[in-house]
Amino acid sequence: MVRRVGRPGLIGTMARTAVIAGTAGAVSRRMDDRAGARGTQQASAEAYHAQEAHFAQQQQMQQLLAQQQPTQAVAPATETMSQLQQLGDMRSAGLLTDAEFSAAKAKVLG
Repeated sequence: MVRRVGRPGLIGTMARTAVIAGTAGAVSRRMDDRAGARGTQQASAEAYHAQEAHFAQQQQMQQLLAQQQPTQAVAPATETMSQLQQLGDMRSAGLLTDAEFSAAKAKVLG
């Protein structure tokens, strides 16, 4: 058998073309995957910053509301809550019946 020297034959050319096309397809898919990943990462970052800004606004609103409300109203509300908590604990411990608890709660709430 005599080997040809020079240009490759038909099968060699087809094989080379297949390898080049396969490599180009793989590179193209990889580039598309990377672009998609960057887009997803950017969208996640934007969502995180939007959520962070929303949280900061909520904190600011709560601070403004706390400044506008008189501080005197906080003490009675806290006292009422602690009295109701004590009544609940007494009922849980069996020291008060449901009827006694309801009567005491009505008295505390006025």
